[in-house]
Amino acid sequence: MHTLLLSSILLAGSVVPAFAKPESVPPWVSEAAHQALPTYPADTTAVVLLDETTYTVSPNGSAVEHRRRVVKILRPSGREEGVVAVPFDNGTKIRMLKVWSIGPDGHEYALNDKEITDYGYPGQGTLFEDVKIRVAKAPGRDPGGIVAYESDQVVRPYLTEKTWYLQENIPKLNQSFILELPPGYNYGIVWAHHGVAKAIDLEHQRYRWEVKETPGIDIERVPLPPAEGSLAARMTIHYAGPGLVGATTGTWKSIGEWYQQLSKDRLVPTPEIIAKAQELTAGKTDFYDRTEAIGEYVQRQVRYFVIEMGIGGYQPHPAGEIFRNHYGDCKDKATLVSAMLASVGIHSALMMVDTERGVIDPDAPSIHGNHMIAAIEVPDNYQSPSLRSVVKANNGHRYLIFDPTWELTPFGQLEHGLQGSYGILLEGPESQVIQLPTLSPDHNTIRRNASFELKPDGTLEGTVTEKRFGDVSEHRRHLYTSGDAEEQRKALDHALNQDLPGYSVKDVKVENAAALNKDLTLSYAITSGSFARHMGSMLMIRPRVLGSDNILLDHKPRLLPIDLRETMQATDAFDIKLPQGYTIEDLPLPIKLDVGFASYESTTTLQGDTLHYARTYTVRQLTLPPEKYGDLQHLAGVIAADEDTRAVLTRK
Repeated sequence: MHTLLLSSILLAGSVVPAFAKPESVPPWVSEAAHQALPTYPADTTAVVLLDETTYTVSPNGSAVEHRRRVVKILRPSGREEGVVAVPFDNGTKIRMLKVWSIGPDGHEYALNDKEITDYGYPGQGTLFEDVKIRVAKAPGRDPGGIVAYESDQVVRPYLTEKTWYLQENIPKLNQSFILELPPGYNYGIVWAHHGVAKAIDLEHQRYRWEVKETPGIDIERVPLPPAEGSLAARMTIHYAGPGLVGATTGTWKSIGEWYQQLSKDRLVPTPEIIAKAQELTAGKTDFYDRTEAIGEYVQRQVRYFVIEMGIGGYQPHPAGEIFRNHYGDCKDKATLVSAMLASVGIHSALMMVDTERGVIDPDAPSIHGNHMIAAIEVPDNYQSPSLRSVVKANNGHRYLIFDPTWELTPFGQLEHGLQGSYGILLEGPESQVIQLPTLSPDHNTIRRNASFELKPDGTLEGTVTEKRFGDVSEHRRHLYTSGDAEEQRKALDHALNQDLPGYSVKDVKVENAAALNKDLTLSYAITSGSFARHMGSMLMIRPRVLGSDNILLDHKPRLLPIDLRETMQATDAFDIKLPQGYTIEDLPLPIKLDVGFASYESTTTLQGDTLHYARTYTVRQLTLPPEKYGDLQHLAGVIAADEDTRAVLTRK
C-alpha cells in the first residue's frame, strides 16, 4: 500500500534541493561507488552497489534496524531508483537518516534536514493510516550518478521475526544482513526462492549473511507474468529469548498462536451482533443458506475502509466496534463474519493470505501475507453444489474459504487472484498452511448466443445475449451497478468496436447485475453495415461475429512461470441466416486442440439456409512452467487464425 504513496511522490517531479552543497561522502560510499560492474543487459536502469542491514535485538525484545544503501543510476529512466524513501509510523520511528550523492561529474553532496521531507496519508478514499514516508531527492540522479543513505529505525516491538528481502526490480551487487542478539536468545531462519546461504559467526551472538550479484526481477514487458513477490528471494529470521512472550519460532503453528493472542478478544460477539445474526438466519436451517445470509451481509453492508495505526496493521478492531460503525478493513470484515457465525453456532477461523499468487511459500513460515479472509468450518458429511471453494485441513475438518472484502465474487466461491495460492489457517495450536482451491472452469463462464440475418448488401442484423458468471462478470457487475449511462454506453461501444464496422445498437437490457449467484445477462439488438465483403459474385463473412479469446504473447524465449490468471470457460453459438439466392461455397475447417492446461474447438456448419458457428475455449490451470510456453503460443495461434477465418458465399 505504501507503493501508491511513493508513486505519487515520484510523479511530483525532481527538483534539485536548494540547500545541497559539496561535502565529502563517507568512505563506505566511495568504496562502493568505485567497484567494477558486471555486464548488465542494455536496458538495466540502475544497480544497487551496496545494501547492508544490521538488525540489533535488545534484551527486552525491542529492536533497531541500521541500514546502508548505495545505488548507481545507469539510464535516464533509472532516476527514480535514486529517490530515498523510508516508511515509518509512531511505532517505527526513524532515529537517523543521512543522504549523500555523487553527480556524474564527480561533485559530492550531503543533504541536510531541510532537504528531506515527510509525506503521509491525511485520510483519503478507503484508507487512513499513520504511516508516513521520509523522502529525499538528491542532486546528481543522472546516468553515472550515485545516491547513498544511512538510517537507524526502531522496529515494531510486537514482532519477533524479520524478513530480509534480497531481490527487487534492479540488480544488487553486494548485500549483507547482520543479526545481533542478546545473551540467552536463539534464532531460526527460513529461505524462500533462494538457496540457503551459510551464516558467518561473528561471535558474541552476532551473525552475518552475504549474497552477491543478485539479478533484478523485470516483468514489465513479460506477457502473463507471475507476481514479482512469487519470484523474489527472501530470508526470514525468527528469534526468541527469555521473557519474550508470543515469539514465532519458524513454524506455521507458532504464527497462528501469535496471531491468536492478537485477535481472540476481538472475535467476541456483542448482544447487537447476536441479534443481527439471528435475524439474518431466522427460518433458515440449511448450512449454506445460513452462512450465505451472514457472509453476504458483511460482504455488502459493511463498507471497506482501512484505519491502521501501529499494531492496527496486524490486529483487527473489536467485532462490536466494526458492527457498530459498519466499516472496516479486510481483517475487520473477516473478524465480524467469524463473530456473527459464532452467534448462530457456526465455527470459523481467520486466514492470512496474499493477494499475489505464489507470494506465500509453504516451506517458509512467516507473517508475509497482506490480506485476511475467513475459513468457515463445514459440518461433517454436508454437501452442496454451491460450496465451490472448500479445502480440507490436516485436522480432518473442511473449510469454506470466503473473502468478505471481495464484493463481486459470489458466496461459496473464491476470487481468482487467491485460487491456487496458499493461506495460513489461524486456528491456534492447529494453525497450518493450506493450498487454496482452484475452481472448475464451469464456475467462471461467458456464454454468448446470437441470431443474425445477413442482407444481400452485406449488412448484418440480429440480437445478442451474453451471460457471465463468476469473476469474468466482475467488471460488468460493477459497471451496471455503479456506473452511469454514459460509462455503460462507452464500455459496450469499446467491446463492439473491436469486431464490427459501422454498427448501431438498441434495446439494451441488463439483468441480475447485483445478483452474484445468478448469470449477469446483457442483451441487445445490433445492426452492422458492410459486415460481409463483396468479391465479385461472392460474399466473404466471418462466422465469429463478435467476442475474442485472443491471447497476447511474444516470441521471446520464456524463462519465467506463466500466470493464466483464472480458470474459465467461454462458449459462442452464432446463427447467421443467409440472404436469398446465396449458398455456401467454402466453410472453415473444424478445429479441436487440447494442450492439457487449456482446450479450444470450433465448428462452422450449414443448417438449411443458416450458417451456424460454435466454439468453446476452456482454461483448466492457473500457472504453467516456462517450458509450456510453446504450447501456449501454438494455442494462441490457433485461436487467432480461427477468429479471423472467413466463409465464402456465392450466388446460386
